[in-house]
Amino acid sequence: MTTATTSSSIPASVGRFGATSDAFTTFSDARHWIGGAWCNPISTRVTHEVPNPRFGKSMATVHLGGADDVDAAVKAGAAAQREWAEWPIRDRAHVMYRLRELMVKHIDELGWLVSHENGKIFGEAKAEVEKGIECVEYGCSLPNLAAGNQLEVSRGVACEVVYAPLGVVAGVTPFNFPLMVPLWMLPQALVGGNAFVMKASERVPLSTMRLAELLKEAGLPAGVFNLVQGGREVVEALCDHPQVKAFGFVGSTKVARSVYGRASMAGKRALCLGGAKNHLFVVPDADVNVTAENVVASFTGCAGQRCMAASVLLAVGDVDHILKAVRDRAAKMVAGKDMGPVTTQAARDRITSYIDAAEKQGAKIMLDGRKASADAGGYWVGPTIIDGCTPDMPAAREEIFGPVLSVVRVPTLEKAFEIENANPYGNASSVYTTSGDIARRVMGRVEAGMCGVNIGVPVPREPFGFGGWNDSCFGAGNITGWDGYRFWTRQRKITSKWALQRDQNWMS
Repeated sequence: MTTATTSSSIPASVGRFGATSDAFTTFSDARHWIGGAWCNPISTRVTHEVPNPRFGKSMATVHLGGADDVDAAVKAGAAAQREWAEWPIRDRAHVMYRLRELMVKHIDELGWLVSHENGKIFGEAKAEVEKGIECVEYGCSLPNLAAGNQLEVSRGVACEVVYAPLGVVAGVTPFNFPLMVPLWMLPQALVGGNAFVMKASERVPLSTMRLAELLKEAGLPAGVFNLVQGGREVVEALCDHPQVKAFGFVGSTKVARSVYGRASMAGKRALCLGGAKNHLFVVPDADVNVTAENVVASFTGCAGQRCMAASVLLAVGDVDHILKAVRDRAAKMVAGKDMGPVTTQAARDRITSYIDAAEKQGAKIMLDGRKASADAGGYWVGPTIIDGCTPDMPAAREEIFGPVLSVVRVPTLEKAFEIENANPYGNASSVYTTSGDIARRVMGRVEAGMCGVNIGVPVPREPFGFGGWNDSCFGAGNITGWDGYRFWTRQRKITSKWALQRDQNWMS
């Protein structure tokens, strides 16, 4: 719900999140973090409720801003960035060391905060925090990785490369990983000497608030990290602002394509990650137990609300025994204990509409999660398996973003390649097999940037970069790892000569 409101008192700190269980817990309202302090929007007075998806009721209110707030954040970043860029890179990395220690110290608190605002079960939420810590650890390593290369290219003449900051950069992050995705961007951008302006999803703005205060406690100077709450107006203002030099985005393909075009037209370097429709190849020789456990974890983890989740199972040949094991394992999952809710009622309605449509089109609902429930008032969809899908059904083509696995039966591996390759997305793809030959063939033919062998969520661990192909990624490179550092910095090439050469060549 969105309403107009008057300004209210602003606390000096949001403080710790007090939950230690799933019991409903409120948190501080979400405001802007600009210049190292919390503040209300400059001109707009619009709020949006932040629901706990498990209960379907508000745990906080977010105060939405606009273009004038973006301008204030960018100016604060520009003022702070000049001095921050003069810090030696090792000193900038030391802030990441301290952030890591603080995150480890508060790991359970952060896990419960993610769980409450996003809906993940605690184990999944804590795993998200642990992955975020891993991203911070990569930032700690950058002084060694980014050491400039130098070579004597001619007698008395040396060339070297150093990585210079861009200035003020910006990122927009999604609802499904409120803490981890910001940490895909921040360590590389900050250690690179930039100031950062972030817009978190207005559906989950609370984890980044806590992160802002932890960064301050870790010693990050005021203004180097700024947080602007808002919706479309804030995203467009970040795309358009002339002082924002680079723009990172993670969200749906439709929006990723749009903001990539807008940011690029404004002269920014942009890297925008979109949606996915990930295909799992299952062949008859696959290990039944490994496949069943892994496939279920892939399509039900985080209630299917992740771009790396399994969406389509390409059943190659006679794999009924494996499908039965997948169904039996998924049927044992308990809503609220083994799997959390989806984030909104609108998301639940969208997900169930795909199941309804597939059933009407002749597919068989092998496992039906439409009547799942747990805590009263929450937004629940249980594990769902749709068998007998055809490649042209929306459930088999479009991103559902829920705990739904669409099974498409194919006679041969070649037919499976045709279906996977025809899909416009290119985020992830996996194969379940005990044959090295089949694994190599699939890994060499799929149209996907992140691939797995007997792994249904093939997320690259640091230092390997995260990023897909085709309609899953707009821009060059990956958003994490070394590509991420290069994205948020620019190369400066320096050629120097300090003495007169005794002989001459074409460079003299």
